[in-house]
Amino acid sequence: MSSSLPEVTRVYQNHHLDSTRWDAYRPREGDVIVTTSYKAGTTWTQQILYQMFYGMRPDPPEFDAVAPWPDARFRPVPGNDLAAYLDGIEGRRFIKSHLPLDGLPYYPEVRYLIVARDARDVFMSFYNHYSNYTDLAMKMMNAPDIVGDPLPRCPEDPREVWRDWMTRGWFEWESEGYPFWGNLAHTASYWPYRHLPNFHFLHYADLLKDLGAAVSEIADFVGEALSPEHHARIVEETTFANVKARAKETSQKADLKGMIWEGGADTFFHKGTNGRWKSLLTESDLALYEAARDRVLTPECAKWLEEGGAVP
Repeated sequence: MSSSLPEVTRVYQNHHLDSTRWDAYRPREGDVIVTTSYKAGTTWTQQILYQMFYGMRPDPPEFDAVAPWPDARFRPVPGNDLAAYLDGIEGRRFIKSHLPLDGLPYYPEVRYLIVARDARDVFMSFYNHYSNYTDLAMKMMNAPDIVGDPLPRCPEDPREVWRDWMTRGWFEWESEGYPFWGNLAHTASYWPYRHLPNFHFLHYADLLKDLGAAVSEIADFVGEALSPEHHARIVEETTFANVKARAKETSQKADLKGMIWEGGADTFFHKGTNGRWKSLLTESDLALYEAARDRVLTPECAKWLEEGGAVP
């Protein structure tokens, strides 16, 4: 456990990320930042918060209008003014980030919902995500304003991707996560601060196991008193199948996900299950995982990432 408060000590800028964009953020009491490495339940958790904050309104706003992602270097915002976009969200804000804690500003009045998943399960979703980038997506990631090297095309062999992902970092201070950014390192950066009252860890496996309990857990953390009717509605609206169907409907209207991923929303929200790595990864592959786990995570953090449940 760390006795100090978190501080920004690094800048994350690459084909996806630009942590300096958080300079446009002005914190508000009641804000919730949903932070994950990637493919660990980010959008699922955001959809729960959306239903929690807006779902009972007679005329709720569109999800994308109230679900900002400031550190996305490539993602345009209305009017191209990030500060105005963030300030213009009138209701409670739930804000996405893929930044480790050493690149994300800390504010005591803001609540941080840290969502994580077993790295082996993350990889299966990550490979599906990365391998289905369209030509347009690659142009977006590798636009002329990119800082650093361009994102390489995804190799066809998932085990080749796995070997790099487990043994190389994109940033010089990382040792896994290539060619994106650290996956294990993301959770590791928050773990020493898990005692802070405005930090809460949520595991993907627990969302799968008991969505109703997870909704109650999130509501308690963000300070929302839910009626039985509202709780039941959130659970129904945010089953994995319904979240995927809603994303597919939205992407068909705007054709956004279809422009970025081959297969559109069916690719972005793939299977949502755990354990698929068991039919792909060999003993030598898993040895690379164990080495990365042991050098990046404490034993307690590693156990929680693999099993979920209550955070010690």
